[in-house]
Amino acid sequence: METAIREKKIMKVTFVGMVVNIFLSAGKIAAGVFGRSAAMLADGVHSLSDLLSDIIVIAFVKVSSKERDRDHEYGHGKFETFATLIVSLILIVVAAQMMVSGIRSIAEVLGGDSIPKPGYVALAAALISIVSKEILYRYTIAAGRKTDSPAVVANAWHHRSDAFSSVGSLIGIAGAIFLGDKWVILDPLVCCCISIAIFVVAVRMAGPSLNELMDGSLPEETEKEIVSLAMSVKGVRNLHELKTRRSGLSVMIEAHMVVDPMITVEQAHEIVTSVEGVLKEKFGQQTQISIHIEPSETAK
Repeated sequence: METAIREKKIMKVTFVGMVVNIFLSAGKIAAGVFGRSAAMLADGVHSLSDLLSDIIVIAFVKVSSKERDRDHEYGHGKFETFATLIVSLILIVVAAQMMVSGIRSIAEVLGGDSIPKPGYVALAAALISIVSKEILYRYTIAAGRKTDSPAVVANAWHHRSDAFSSVGSLIGIAGAIFLGDKWVILDPLVCCCISIAIFVVAVRMAGPSLNELMDGSLPEETEKEIVSLAMSVKGVRNLHELKTRRSGLSVMIEAHMVVDPMITVEQAHEIVTSVEGVLKEKFGQQTQISIHIEPSETAK
């Protein structure tokens, strides 16, 4: 997919998410206040964090789509990876805030205090949020996979975590409304459970992003596949000193390739070109490859 087309698709899906999140954030916060629901109020704040992550994705993907320049000769792909990490960190902060809020309310109930019983407006807001955010998740995750954008995929999971949050809110609010005052504690209790689920999702997204920013190698299975593909090219006798990493959409590959010492420079160049061709066919045309040629008798 061309960079310009990819950027346009990412911008479109993210702008749609922004519009939905603006209305949902305002509606859920209002429902939380007027419906006297701690879970719905936390849910509304979570939707605000979705809005912030939308803005981050738009800003960073715009930069990551730029061509290589003098200051960034390997491209700007890691800006998108950085955006993914930021979205993940936002989710972690949101989870922590929800946990603190829920624990505080639970402590008040266990201490003998009473917390307000949620109203039907909070219940309605939870239902609307579940449906809209699940649709938004499916729309965004499809676009993220089609454009191979980790930032958009992370943003999609941010939408789904909001849907999960609303499911929890629905359970807590409905329990508090229909099961009586003694079950009001369900509202903050579910809020705490939701925060744990969100935290787990955030950590799982942050790990690969942090690994990429620290120039972590590609998985061992992928490196074995790289060697196998290179060795399948006629004229390649060995491939060693393999180093790999990822930068946004680009896969970076460096290696020493062993060839017949009696062939010409032109023939060696043709072999390298063939190896680059099979690797780019597998990992994309944006793959950046650097191969050092060695004659077989001096190979290590």
